[in-house]
This record gives sequence, C-alpha cells and structure tokens, in this order.
Amino acid sequence: MQNTLNSFSIKNWADDDKPREKMVQKGKSVLSDAELIAILIGSGSKNESAVELSKRILASVGNNLNELGKISIKQLMQFKGIGEAKAVSIAAALEIGRRRRGEDAQKISRITSSKDVFELLHPNIGELPHEEFWIIYLNNSNKVMHIAQLSKGGITGTLVDVRLVMKQALEIGSVGIILAHNHPSGGLKPSIADKQITQKLKNAAEVLDIKVLDHIIIAQREYYSFADDNII
Repeated sequence: MQNTLNSFSIKNWADDDKPREKMVQKGKSVLSDAELIAILIGSGSKNESAVELSKRILASVGNNLNELGKISIKQLMQFKGIGEAKAVSIAAALEIGRRRRGEDAQKISRITSSKDVFELLHPNIGELPHEEFWIIYLNNSNKVMHIAQLSKGGITGTLVDVRLVMKQALEIGSVGIILAHNHPSGGLKPSIADKQITQKLKNAAEVLDIKVLDHIIIAQREYYSFADDNII
C-alpha cells in the first residue's frame, strides 16, 4: 500500500494538478500564489496537498504576500507540514522578491513625483515592523544625490537630529530634501509628531536656503504625501 504522505507529493498528482508542469507548459504567470508556494515546499502533510497547505498559510495573512514576508521562520513552522527546510525556502523566496524590487527602485535617479519617492524607499522600509526615518538629498534638478537613514524606532521614540540633516545637505551640496518614514500599522494619517518634525526641519532648512520638498509616509501598499495634500 502506497504511503499516504507520499500521495500528497507533487510528483504523484494528476498532470493537470502539478504546478511545476503547469509552469513549464503554460508559463509562470498563470500560477496562483498558492501554487508557487507549493512548488517551493514540494509536499504537504498526510491530510492535505502542498497547494492546500499553501492556501492555508496564505489565508492566515489575508492572502497578502507582503504580510507573508514579515512572518518568521519559527512562525511558518507552526503550520503542520512545514518543517525548517520548507520554512527557509519560503522565507528565502520572499526575500529574493523584496531584493528584486529594491534593484528596480535603484533605477530611479530623479524625483518627479511623490510616487517616485514611494517606489524608491518602499523596498527599504515598506514592510518593517518598526518605524524608520529617512532623508533623500537632491540637487537643483531633483536628481538623487544621497539617501540616508536618520533614525530607527519611531519619531517619538528616537531623536531626529536636525543638525545632522543640515550638515549632510551642506557637505554634499544638496539644495532640496525629501523626508520619509514608514507607518508599520498601515495608517497613513500624519501624527502630531509627524507634523512637528516636518515644520522643525523646514524652518532649519529655510535658514540655509534648502527646500524641504515633501514628507512621505509609507505604508505597506500606499503612501501619503504632505506636498500632494498641500500641508508643507
């Protein structure tokens, strides 16, 4: 009698149900997220196929791959049928995807809109579980001269050093800066602290004839622009 667990291995499925063969024959774009993850893990448990297990994992994060990327290897191993090797495979694949987005973002050399800022910084801070505050330094053509992390842990939890921001701007000859930080909660509404630090940096920059062009709040899928909302 065939082992029950082996019957759930991808190699024992009917041809129409095999995601590997489906990818080869029809292309990667036709596969669902669950089927792609099933290819990574290879087999499910004795009670469910790899695709069913993958669907259950995705359902736990609202079928959101960005949220899945935040789950630790230990958390993935809480799912029956996912051992350390499978958990590592899933985590590695999602990290490759994140790095790929980062490489695409590096192609942005000139800021023409708030969306450019979002695309540029989202790979760095869009999925973090904590807040980070970043500065983009621009020349008079809005070309990116330098990008720097200013603080980590939240605006209220860490000191935003205005002097350091201005020092770096003067050293590299930047005439414009864009502020950006993430909201791990997903909310986009600026806090009182967000508005206060924006005004503080704007006041300091004006003395040195440097313009604060925008402040972008980055969430997992969306962003908020102070400039677009005419409050800077």
